[in-house]
Amino acid sequence: METQDEMFSSRSSKDCQERNAELCLENSVVQPLLTDLYQITMAYAYWKSGKVNDIASFDLYFRKNPFKGEFTIFSGLTDCLKFLENFHYSESDISYLKTVLPSNVEPEFFEFLHQLTPREVTVSALAEGSVCFPRIPLMTITGPLIIVQLLETTFLTLVNYSSLITTNAARFRIAAGKDIKLLEFGLRRAQGPDGGLSASRYAYIGGFDGTSNVLAGKLFGIPVRGTHAHAFVTSFTGLDELATRELVMAEPVENGDCDSAPPTKDFVTMCEDWRNQLGEDLSILASEAHDGEFAAFISYALAFPKQFIALIDTYDVTRSGILNFCAVAMALNDLGYKPQGIRIDSGDLAYLSCVVKEQFDRVAAKYDMEWFKDLVITASNDINEETILSLNEQGHKITAFGIGTHLVTCQRQPALGCVFKLVSVNNKPKIKLSQDVQKITMPGQKEAFRLYSSDGHALIDLLQRPGEEPPQVGKRVLCRHPFEESKRAYVMPHKVESMYKLVWAEGKMTEELPTISDIRQQVQMSLKTLRQDHKRSLNPTPYKVGVSDDLYHFIHDLWLENAPIGELS
Repeated sequence: METQDEMFSSRSSKDCQERNAELCLENSVVQPLLTDLYQITMAYAYWKSGKVNDIASFDLYFRKNPFKGEFTIFSGLTDCLKFLENFHYSESDISYLKTVLPSNVEPEFFEFLHQLTPREVTVSALAEGSVCFPRIPLMTITGPLIIVQLLETTFLTLVNYSSLITTNAARFRIAAGKDIKLLEFGLRRAQGPDGGLSASRYAYIGGFDGTSNVLAGKLFGIPVRGTHAHAFVTSFTGLDELATRELVMAEPVENGDCDSAPPTKDFVTMCEDWRNQLGEDLSILASEAHDGEFAAFISYALAFPKQFIALIDTYDVTRSGILNFCAVAMALNDLGYKPQGIRIDSGDLAYLSCVVKEQFDRVAAKYDMEWFKDLVITASNDINEETILSLNEQGHKITAFGIGTHLVTCQRQPALGCVFKLVSVNNKPKIKLSQDVQKITMPGQKEAFRLYSSDGHALIDLLQRPGEEPPQVGKRVLCRHPFEESKRAYVMPHKVESMYKLVWAEGKMTEELPTISDIRQQVQMSLKTLRQDHKRSLNPTPYKVGVSDDLYHFIHDLWLENAPIGELS
């Protein structure tokens, strides 16, 4: 038999193991082998060529904003830094790679991989949660060529989806307005369990208020919300199926004995009485309201009297659902509980929300209960950004949206398209040329500054070469399009913001990671720096990204140096 100390020790160990499992669960597959095979084969070719000591810089950026918009939100930096912190090829990794790579790969290379660490890597990045734009590097990664090359695919998978989801969520938030609650309901439609967890996390960062995903709530501290499904309603036929009829009052009877248990009431009879009375008040025939739905609502209220929300569109919102809900809500109120509201999952959402709000107002006026006007009206049903904008135009009375498929799958654009491009090796700039100008890289290491106008809004992002004098407030600076000679303008900034921060150096993070709440707040703060015309859904104004005159000529000189010269015959 275990002693008390032994029991405490074993439980502590078990608790610790469970906690560690929780912490690593979200990123259990984020490890060095989460990469493309060609990264490993390139690493061997680099190693074979004696390029072990070469120092390289790569830029991670994207070429076009998603969703036909003019802004993107940078997310995923925290995951990249956690990946660096745990980067290590295990013995089982090495054993597996020996079965995948050709038999002529030298054993010493596998030993090299086994000992590889990111201690010589440095990472500079934008603040996670910041508004960002095409061609501006989100991250610049510098270090030994082999290891930085091995980071490419993993970094891209960590940044692409998270930035896309965060941007999508931010657009939903802008469309809905600041006073509407946004709830993420997308787990069942997400691209697998890891996609579902990421979607819940980054939707919250992007501006959503809660999730239906219970595991995401546990791992990330996101508020979890939910009610019942249509199946719950249709599972009931009538009141005779209710095994419990009584509900304990929420507060003791006035002047009652404090030591005695709160009294119980026949809750079912109370609901029936209210349905008969409210039928006249709301001009709805109680005999037409569905008894199975009524029983389901009563059952749910008995189970959750303090969090009662009912799905009222299973049969008919206007002739059944709203009456049944109001009857149960009033009975709850009589016992000292406050119902939360309703959800509608089908039909004409604008019209039905107005009908529901009108009925809530009638009950509030009839029985002098102002709080009844403020009951939550949640709408779901395959809602996208355009749906919300259309509902706004129709004057809906919805107070919360539950959004799933269009949020987590990003149906309008399923990928952001971030790239990871080599810009220098051993301080020698590198450029990739293409007949498609959009795919030409900007060589060498760069610094970035955001210049603000006199009204406090961001005006232009400016890239320049290291060593150039930074832009200064009140001093005119020439900003040029990186590839179009005629596009140039002078800017007199009223505020200058340096955009990059060193986040990883000497094998560790340079500062404590921000919390999910910190990043969420950063999103909203950063969005406030943009003019409304940059954020609008329809025909937004393009945000300007430029280069300094020095960087412009540097790019074009290197372009001419590397471009082959044709010959006419």
